[in-house]
Amino acid sequence: MRITYPVPAQTSSVFVVVTDRTPTDLSSIVPWRMGPSHRRAARDALGTPRLRLEAFRSTRSPWRRMDLSAEDLKRVRRARHHVVVTSTAPVEEQPEAAQVARAAARGIAEVYHGVVYDPLTGAAVYHCAECPGERRDFDLGDDWLGWRVSCADEEHACALRLGAAALVGADAGGGCSCLVTTSRGLRRFGLPEIALTGLACAHSLCSATVLRAVAESVLVGHFAWLSSGSRWQTETPPPCRAVARRLRMAGIDYAVLSGAADPDSGLLRVRLTPVAAARSCLKLGLPGGHGGNPHPHHTPGLLVA
Repeated sequence: MRITYPVPAQTSSVFVVVTDRTPTDLSSIVPWRMGPSHRRAARDALGTPRLRLEAFRSTRSPWRRMDLSAEDLKRVRRARHHVVVTSTAPVEEQPEAAQVARAAARGIAEVYHGVVYDPLTGAAVYHCAECPGERRDFDLGDDWLGWRVSCADEEHACALRLGAAALVGADAGGGCSCLVTTSRGLRRFGLPEIALTGLACAHSLCSATVLRAVAESVLVGHFAWLSSGSRWQTETPPPCRAVARRLRMAGIDYAVLSGAADPDSGLLRVRLTPVAAARSCLKLGLPGGHGGNPHPHHTPGLLVA
């Protein structure tokens, strides 16, 4: 059995650099003061839809109401200036187009001592002057994935509330399976966001790590399909990709994709098999790991196994 999901002809990314310093000459930073991995690509893309730069006084910025944590949102609104880096590119040019845009945002943040926020993931992008900046090779764990955790039925949620897992332990679910962990950020690559369902509330702390492992596995096939030379159409409906319902990881049937992507919500629903659910949240040994990244990930809630 196979299911299909629509693949858009093009996707967009936005990165917002918040800073108190006045951004006077962005053309002296992008591409010249960017890391070498993406400098040439940024030079070629600058001024096209693939790479646009805009500076705003924060009081006039269209990005004052991003979906961020309360603390991050306070920082965004208190900053004097927002520099907005936007990239819109054909989906087959992902993830490179998004990486180039984020590399430009990193360069601007370094010069103006700012912080980069990604509205799609709802989090800050990890950055420091001594770090290698935007890598040439793509790694989903490099702050490309965010998530939301919720209960499938908030009105009749089980007594074990979300966030209590650290106090009660991973075996206290008592048969609960109401946890829903939804990804944020995959749609910039032309993949529907993933809703991981069927876990117990007691596993809320590790569900994000499981979600990332599933997303990494699905993205591998998605990127291979994008690079296969498929014919793209500009008219509607968009082209669709067919995938197997069962996802195998670590040599077992790991998850089941439950039907086609919901056209209204844009979600691809994923449910772990009983064997995988029993293993995943108690002992994490999933493929993908952390890609050898020696620097900590700053995506909220991520547990490093």
